[in-house]
Amino acid sequence: MSDHNENASSPLVFPTDYPIKVVGRSERGLRMRIDAIVLQHAPDLAPERISERASGAGNFISITYVIVAQSREQVTALVGALVSTEGVLMVI
Repeated sequence: MSDHNENASSPLVFPTDYPIKVVGRSERGLRMRIDAIVLQHAPDLAPERISERASGAGNFISITYVIVAQSREQVTALVGALVSTEGVLMVI
């Protein structure tokens, strides 16, 4: 894709490692749904670049994916798909 800064006002240079944290309710199937969405947008994501953490009471989970983002458009599309997923409360 691009190896230069696509927008002069953006500090990002693509491709770049880009962490995305997804926070959701700890419910059956949520992790699989989120993983499927992330892999649609970042098919080369390696399993070791994914980490999951449960809240103290176990009601919520946060999953961090460190993708190699190829463009701002890729990140925007991924975040848009994640925020519209049932059970997802926040994408950071």
